[in-house]
Amino acid sequence: MLSNNFVLDAKSISRLSSRGLCFESIKKQVEDNVDFSLELWRAQGLNIIKHKGYFYFDTKFIPVEEAEFCIVDIETNGSKLDKHQIIEIAALKVKNGKVIDRFESLVQCDRINDHISNITGIRVKDTIDAPPLKDVLYSFKNFLGNAIFVAHDVKFDYMFISGSLSKIGLEPLLNRSLCSLGLAERTIVSYRYALSYLNESLDLHSAATHHRAMSDVITTYELFKVSLEKCKEEVNNVEDLIRFSKEAPRLKRPKFDPLLQSEEEPAKEISE
Repeated sequence: MLSNNFVLDAKSISRLSSRGLCFESIKKQVEDNVDFSLELWRAQGLNIIKHKGYFYFDTKFIPVEEAEFCIVDIETNGSKLDKHQIIEIAALKVKNGKVIDRFESLVQCDRINDHISNITGIRVKDTIDAPPLKDVLYSFKNFLGNAIFVAHDVKFDYMFISGSLSKIGLEPLLNRSLCSLGLAERTIVSYRYALSYLNESLDLHSAATHHRAMSDVITTYELFKVSLEKCKEEVNNVEDLIRFSKEAPRLKRPKFDPLLQSEEEPAKEISE
């Protein structure tokens, strides 16, 4: 996923992740000097390198076990970027299946309705001493760097953070991204793919508190590890993995919910 502000067209993005893009193709699409654009994109989390005369995402050459993945989750006081804000953000930076760094913060907020508080457990009084959104986003952007952005149903988290950065005067995100939900659909047979359902069915995180950012990040991290272990396709580098998570056939879902069946079985035994 790339920001809507990224100037290269879809065909060029595809070439950057696969066969490579020539200098002239980039030059035709950028208003500034190409070298300047490459530096600007790098500052936004997207590293494009030159290899044998063509340009590529650097992730085309990074093996999965050597890549840095940043697993992210946010809680917000609503779903509309123009009206609402992030109230909590958490992330784990992972390399070769191991956590190498972590980030977690509540965000100062003066308006959280009861519905959101009931879901998240976060109330305005909990955020009084938290840093303001601008400070949290600056810190998170530095933490993220050019790692691959991973989230469950990644589009919401990525676009909300990217849009929030734009609102405070920073450039939007351009990091390569990976959806753990899409990856799970192609590696794990499940009746549903909501994070809470997968957590229960796979016993990923026994102490999970759903809809708290770090708890959901830990659950997503455990899910990500399971998916990588079950990934049977030829996945040699990060771009292979991203492509697999979007294009590989989804696994067939069971017709009936096995969790409901397991709950009903004891009752049936008693009645007999």
